[in-house]
Amino acid sequence: MAKFIERRLAPANSPSLALATTAIAFIAAMFVTSFLFASYHADPLQAYFALFHEPFATLRGFGYALVRATPLVLVALGTVVSWRSGFAYLGFEGCFVVGAATAAFLALSTAHAGSTGHVPFLLFITAATLLSFAGGGVWAAWVALLRARFGGNEVLISLMSNYVAIFGLQYLVSGPMRAPGSIPETSLLPRATWLPFILPGTRAHAGIFIALLAAASVWALFRKMPLGYELIVTGFNPSAARYAGIDVSRLKILAAFLAGGLSALAGLTEVLGSQHRLMDGISGGVGFVGIIVALLARLNPVAVIPVALLYGGLSVGADAMQRRAGVPSSITFILQSLVVAFVLAADALRYYRINPSALWQRPPGVSAGQAVE
Repeated sequence: MAKFIERRLAPANSPSLALATTAIAFIAAMFVTSFLFASYHADPLQAYFALFHEPFATLRGFGYALVRATPLVLVALGTVVSWRSGFAYLGFEGCFVVGAATAAFLALSTAHAGSTGHVPFLLFITAATLLSFAGGGVWAAWVALLRARFGGNEVLISLMSNYVAIFGLQYLVSGPMRAPGSIPETSLLPRATWLPFILPGTRAHAGIFIALLAAASVWALFRKMPLGYELIVTGFNPSAARYAGIDVSRLKILAAFLAGGLSALAGLTEVLGSQHRLMDGISGGVGFVGIIVALLARLNPVAVIPVALLYGGLSVGADAMQRRAGVPSSITFILQSLVVAFVLAADALRYYRINPSALWQRPPGVSAGQAVE
């Protein structure tokens, strides 16, 4: 007898299924969230129209959505590299801070009173990118090194390393790098070091091109390069990788370095493209939200781009929804949380399938008359 829910012979990994389950999960989350509008006597359709119209139908809103999405893409790419390599790293918030601090220090050193004087922008951005990437990579690699040499739990170690980086940032902006005034932040970075704006009348900056280039590089790493194949094998089955002669410990350290470097570039784009100064709390939880983006994208380096843009757009549209529909912007965070929960729950469809025909199929040996009775 056919079952309503049947186990698949092999996990389904088709892109169409992933897209369909994600879309269904998003629609289901919107449906559940719409009941929250009743207590505010708000029209759900009007609220959702405001939520999506501002970031995706206006140039100004779309520019802000790109600004929000840029660091999310880079952190999500770092998550893809580390997690697909079997290294459960959670210290992206710290890498973000290290990258932002490195870029800000280099930018301030190019000021007129700095030690290096003015430098061409192309030379500056190249040096800032390399140094920030290296700084974030080293910050993540030492966790992998501890894991490889001495054992331990990389999840706990990386989580605690976030606080070390955050408190280190507080020391810098409250002490040696603090600008005159009462707010713990640095002076405004020289305008010559800012990432150029790309859309007139908006805050969208060239950091999105860094994110797109990074996404293309990660895609090429896993799809076209032998190193990417070794990283994937290491993540799937470390024992089989060792049997094949792959140095698992070395690859996990390398994966951590690449993941930390990508997350550090998120800090660079934020400080050079958006904030234009280093300040306490500059990360704003991007290091953790980027992990959610990577999970929603199913650890696909290409899919993180639209998912990050959607997530950034929801953040921008939340304020518009509050203004137009009279509902608190916190409802957006509930919507985002439900989307994550439903997408993760829908992942069960990779292993099970629903067979609606089982509802009207008769058991073998049962006649139509017996079924009616």
